Amino acid sequence: MKRPGSLEMIKLPRVVILGRPNVGKSTLFNRICGRRRALVGNEPGMTRDRIYAAADWRGKAFEVVDTGGIIPGEKDMIALEIFRQARVAIEEAEHLVLVVDAREGVVPLDEQLAQLLHRTGKPLSLAVNKVDSLMHSPLAADFHRLGVRDIFTLSAEHGLGVDELLDHVTARFPVEAETVKEVEAPAAPLPAERPPTTINVAIIGRPNVGKSTLLNRFLNAERSIVTPWPGTTRDAVDAEVERDGLVFRFVDTAGIRRKGKTKLLAEKLSVIQARKHLERADVALLLIDALEGVTAVDAHIGGYAHESGRSVVLVINKWDAVPKGPDTAREYTETVRRRMKFLGYAPIVFVSALTGERLKKLADTIVQVAAGRRQRVSTAEMNRFLEQINLERIPAPAGPEGRPLRIYYITQAGVEPPTFVAFTNRSGKLHFSVERNLENRLREKFGFVGAPIVIKSRRSK
Repeated sequence: MKRPGSLEMIKLPRVVILGRPNVGKSTLFNRICGRRRALVGNEPGMTRDRIYAAADWRGKAFEVVDTGGIIPGEKDMIALEIFRQARVAIEEAEHLVLVVDAREGVVPLDEQLAQLLHRTGKPLSLAVNKVDSLMHSPLAADFHRLGVRDIFTLSAEHGLGVDELLDHVTARFPVEAETVKEVEAPAAPLPAERPPTTINVAIIGRPNVGKSTLLNRFLNAERSIVTPWPGTTRDAVDAEVERDGLVFRFVDTAGIRRKGKTKLLAEKLSVIQARKHLERADVALLLIDALEGVTAVDAHIGGYAHESGRSVVLVINKWDAVPKGPDTAREYTETVRRRMKFLGYAPIVFVSALTGERLKKLADTIVQVAAGRRQRVSTAEMNRFLEQINLERIPAPAGPEGRPLRIYYITQAGVEPPTFVAFTNRSGKLHFSVERNLENRLREKFGFVGAPIVIKSRRSK
């Protein structure tokens, strides 16, 4: 039974893709979900976490899960975590797909994994990958000795044979009245009191500040790998949860490093993916380590979020470990504001991802910020606002002709983020002091919590 205000996972039949490293699991995953969600490259071990994505095949909605390359006997800490993550995915699965490399033939690790998956009792299919042409088809014959009854030859890279695999895998899945799809924003922007149905939330921050721990705490499930080592997450891990009729779609991005600090291909792709997933978010949760304070890299990442037009919440994590005094929170807030002045519009929430402290406050703030970025103010309201503040009398440098600046009227041109056009007696941009003053007054009057405000000017004829 769902508790009021709780977060609840959205359930779909799950197809889990498994296999040893570098056999093409992520390529198959991307092919099935129809977009590039998982990192793909020639380095083994590109995927570490379980990555989930909604998919649809012939009117049947399901969830496809990519797992890291499994090496059951490996003692390395990351390898053990990947194996544990895979076991969790197997327990959740409706159908398992074991991917093997046709060109390499059967290797002992394939045999180990086939035996392991047989023992689960789950429906199992064998995807013999990298069969890119008819001349490679005979390579699949050797894989019958793995004892898997349902064998499919395919090329995940080129899409060959994937349809036969999906026909079989989804044969017993229910046909949905409507296929699963991304929730589109309505044509008319919603007012502040009506938040969107789905809120896309990107969890961003430098390595090892607790992004995966925060995601796991929100989901109440260990979906992302958490270790004491920085940079464990490479992919962005999507997950959807429901709370009070709202769907939160979380993206746990890889820790963003400066470009010069990334040497491996996987790390370089992680930075690109993190910025890409930030672009498709509504709200960015910028995690800051409370014990280390705001660093130059934190400000650097905050700049990415601000420039992308995302709404931002500054999340001070590990607050439970900070010694408290009567003014600790106030002093910490002042320090954050001083070091990240350009994010002065972003609310600050102190949390502990480890213990779950103040996560409800964070969830409420996300809803408030998501509504603020879609808020619309009518032109009539804007003009009444302009009369009240007498903005045209605000001191501003004289124009080329020596005339003082006059603002005749203001209109809101768009949302996400809120965008305004001021019609003036001058061409070119408003002076930054006028723009800043106007932005501050807009926030005082209308809110726009957590959203960057864009102000453009146009000469009125």
